[in-house]
Amino acid sequence: MSKKSKKKGRGLTKFIVFLLMVAISALVAYVYYIYFLKGEESTEIKDAESNESHNAIVVEQKTPQTFVGSDRPIAVMIDNNISALPHAGLNNAYAVYEIIVEGGESRLMALFKGQNLSKIGPIRSSRHYFLDYALENDAIYVHFGWSPQAESDIKTLGVNNINGITQLGTDFWRVKDKSAPHNAVTSTENILKMAKEKGYRTTSNVKSPFNYTVDDVNLDDGIGADLISIPYSSSNVTKWEYNAESRKYTRYTKNKKETDWDTGEDVTFKNIIIEFIDNSDLNDGSGKGRQTMTTIGAKDGYYITNGKAIKIKCTKMSRAGKTTYTDLNGNEIDVNDGNTFVEICPINANVKIESNKVTDESVGTN
Repeated sequence: MSKKSKKKGRGLTKFIVFLLMVAISALVAYVYYIYFLKGEESTEIKDAESNESHNAIVVEQKTPQTFVGSDRPIAVMIDNNISALPHAGLNNAYAVYEIIVEGGESRLMALFKGQNLSKIGPIRSSRHYFLDYALENDAIYVHFGWSPQAESDIKTLGVNNINGITQLGTDFWRVKDKSAPHNAVTSTENILKMAKEKGYRTTSNVKSPFNYTVDDVNLDDGIGADLISIPYSSSNVTKWEYNAESRKYTRYTKNKKETDWDTGEDVTFKNIIIEFIDNSDLNDGSGKGRQTMTTIGAKDGYYITNGKAIKIKCTKMSRAGKTTYTDLNGNEIDVNDGNTFVEICPINANVKIESNKVTDESVGTN
């Protein structure tokens, strides 16, 4: 072989070796990318997704849980006569309104959302001013009979209502451990069935009248509120006692501690709102002493939670309009995430708010 051919052969070999080195370098780089860099990117993506998931969970945990979901609220009229005690379902209500009726008695309207309760009651007849609070909660209104004024207003205002008298023996029934008229009950399942049969909407995106927050509201500038007394009349006094351990209030009525009809548990609430409204005899010619009141306008009141109370204003601009609850500076109050009891009492009720240590304030005639 000539020197020229040998030289050419060595050059070709070097070129082949060069190509092999380039190929090997490319392969090494590719392997490094696949097993190291891409693995790090994958880990970073997974970490980012994990962080996003964690953050989503944190956000979800910070959402108030008292008024959630798309279920339309149900408002049920509850008998508060001594013969009607104990009640079924109050602890499951997100809100309860207590308002005076004839004879110095009061009646309750309990509001439920997304609950499955086999018994609610005892259920009693409607009074027209309760409709204002059923409407502001966008609730299906459940009652057992009605006053003439309530019947008229239900029709005029187009309230989605269910009258238990027309469903007695099927979707409503009377229990044997109480006597009539204090023994009519129903269930949430039956209410929803009747609502669908009547073509009522069973979902709602209407917000609660209460500005719930998960941040603990302590009312540091408020007065001590361990014991609360609200006389609707001399024979009908509602009382609340604060439990510092559970941070809730236990309800007393007719000089009895309230317990649940079925479970025997104490009836407890996280928040209490007192609102003073001027009531008067309706003078409808019936001689029954039925009451009337103007719910519209700005009313004085108190917000009570975690053993403290502050003065507030309760303002409602129309019968169906939401009540706004503000402090005396006009700021909407934050309401602790929990069930709320609204005591709408006579304007001259001698309400007392006391501390366990000393009497902080006797509200007296408002």
